[in-house]
Amino acid sequence: MHVKKGDEVLVISGKEKGKKGTIKQSIPTDSRVVVEGLNKVKRHTRPRGVGQMGGIVEQEAPLHVSNVMLICPKCGRASRTGHRFLEATDAKGRAKKVRFCKSCDAAIDE
Repeated sequence: MHVKKGDEVLVISGKEKGKKGTIKQSIPTDSRVVVEGLNKVKRHTRPRGVGQMGGIVEQEAPLHVSNVMLICPKCGRASRTGHRFLEATDAKGRAKKVRFCKSCDAAIDE
């Protein structure tokens, strides 16, 4: 997936088109992300256990990852991303893989 938890994204399609938010949860098995404060749905819950109230709860529903675009922290624009290997190595001796912004060519993960 081209985005991960904590990234700021722009929604590019659907009913929330044009809105920005931060990724709250990533679900890679389904290729979906939950964006904080966007794609709200109402869920009707029944009381579970003693002293717990039932009612209508509003919560964020997952969006497909293809409907969001990463906002580059350097240039501040929504842009496509790519992957690149750095000369620095990780603990196992492998080259470090980072995402980069295709607009300004700056590394996103460092």
